Amino acid sequence: MSTIAFIGLGIMGSPMAVNLATAGHRVTGYNRTPDRGADLVKAGGSEADSIAKAVADADVVAVMVPDSPDVEAVLTGPDGVFENAQPGTLIIDFSSIRPDVTTQLADQATERGFALLDAPVSGGEPGAINAALSIMVGGAAADFERAKPVLEAVGKTIVHVGPSGSGQTVKAANQLIVAGNIQLLAEAIVFLEAYGVDTDAAVKVLGGGLAGSAVLNQKAQKMLDRNFDPGFRIDLHHKDLGIVTAAAREAGVVVPLGAVLAQLMASARANGDGGLDHSGLFRGVERLSGREAN
Repeated sequence: MSTIAFIGLGIMGSPMAVNLATAGHRVTGYNRTPDRGADLVKAGGSEADSIAKAVADADVVAVMVPDSPDVEAVLTGPDGVFENAQPGTLIIDFSSIRPDVTTQLADQATERGFALLDAPVSGGEPGAINAALSIMVGGAAADFERAKPVLEAVGKTIVHVGPSGSGQTVKAANQLIVAGNIQLLAEAIVFLEAYGVDTDAAVKVLGGGLAGSAVLNQKAQKMLDRNFDPGFRIDLHHKDLGIVTAAAREAGVVVPLGAVLAQLMASARANGDGGLDHSGLFRGVERLSGREAN
């Protein structure tokens, strides 16, 4: 069992930290917004009031924060991991950030005597709660082996996909596919409703054929119920699609549908939907169709 500092106790981070504590690891959590550690404490973990205190005795530091600048601040800030963790500490960054930032931070970590894995996750809040996340891991193979007991406590599908930055690249591809599936599902449901079809029955039969997907299973009911309580916010998916389009441009790769999806996600934010679940793209389809968004 490891002594783990878990930085970032949000929608995803809190249940992940709880699962690590439940698995028997000694977990100390930190969140920049206070009073987010109650579930971790209840599960047998503890809460620190600074990153420095959280990482002081840790042999593993897990990070789950929203964006590249947040990860940089957590790792390189004066109260951060690089200045306060013990040499040899394994850092596992579960955040979804830019691949180039990951590789730069991994180089800095190596220079300071740390090991850094980029290990972004897919599966949303249900996957985090049920320890069933898909985890795509970039970094050295030896560090991946060392991290397995931690990764296996929070995920179900765990794959080493290559050197540093590879995990973030695979996650960007994942977010491209997920956004496309959500948008098309939203369009299909608006289309079905316009014709007065029994949408519950339609979703059931669609789910049993080639149109079936994890997105349909998890998001169709939210659209039918107009319940967009966040499991993964539009704000975050907007950030991820920005990563996709920028990285594609750098690689000379054309992602025309990805560019459209990025604009649709930006439109959702501009219309005040950034805090909603990404299934809230449904509201944008309704707006474009001249139908009242509820």
